[in-house]
Amino acid sequence: MMSEFDLIAKYFTRPTQRAVLGVGDDCALLEPSVRMHQCITSDMLVEGRHFLSTVDPYRLGVKSLAVNLSDLAACGATPTAFTLSLALPQLDVNWLEQFSKGLWDTAIEYGIDLVGGDTTLGPLCIGITALGEVPPGDALLRSGAFEGDDIYVSGTLGDAALALDVFRGHTSVDSRAFERIRRRLEQPTPRVALGVALRGVANACIDVSDGLVGDLNHILQRSQVGAVLTTDWVNQSAAISKDMQELSYSNRLDYVLGGGDDYELVFTARQTAREDVVSASEQSNTKVTLIGQITKERGLKVLDSDGELITRRFLSFDHFQRSN
Repeated sequence: MMSEFDLIAKYFTRPTQRAVLGVGDDCALLEPSVRMHQCITSDMLVEGRHFLSTVDPYRLGVKSLAVNLSDLAACGATPTAFTLSLALPQLDVNWLEQFSKGLWDTAIEYGIDLVGGDTTLGPLCIGITALGEVPPGDALLRSGAFEGDDIYVSGTLGDAALALDVFRGHTSVDSRAFERIRRRLEQPTPRVALGVALRGVANACIDVSDGLVGDLNHILQRSQVGAVLTTDWVNQSAAISKDMQELSYSNRLDYVLGGGDDYELVFTARQTAREDVVSASEQSNTKVTLIGQITKERGLKVLDSDGELITRRFLSFDHFQRSN
């Protein structure tokens, strides 16, 4: 019978690349870079709330770390280390093999060390705390948006929410489309390179985890500003995948504005910085789309493709509301 410490040694212990001391002691030892601020973020993924029981364990390993790296990206931070707290309903060797492989592949891709954590018996729950660093004064915050700023979003929006609706039986797509959007749901790409490239360019930033409208509102509240969000780009732009284009305009709006699990970046920048935004996009090999502007008047106004005000609400994910 495998013990807790056998499990940790076999699946979650490897030599560190950056940390002074990783897994194996009461505490890890990290050596902060000179004149850098440390960034810390935590996320918890609970089976049935954040992922389905049928998810491939490799992809779950990827996503568990990726959602934390997305938070670091939103601050413009370079990832350095992370801890893992894992509750397991049983010791399933096949599950652990694949989950840990997804976790390690992601850690290696972004140059980040696993330096500690905890394991226990219980309902499947994955808690990760990720650490990163950013030069003083360069951290991207939610509170820096100014009147007149452009609003941008990275990558594509809505695919993950569409995939979840397919899983729930609320809609259907063909098998090829389903595999594309399912990957977006189960294996998101944290925009770390873009976040770093936006240092000194973006005024405010947040990652889109709960839905574009809801997450953009966090920037507006913290920055004490408002915004006008256009939706002509929802018809056709780099932010809309070919699978989303198969839907009606109304359905696209729901998935793009209210859907979650995109893990893209929404950020603001001065209009005079448009060339710098293009450079950051090219440098990070990440497409960005201009979707609106910051206003002095508080509140968020969403306009349809004809420029008329949309009055219906777009609900974002709430951890304390029941999902269907």
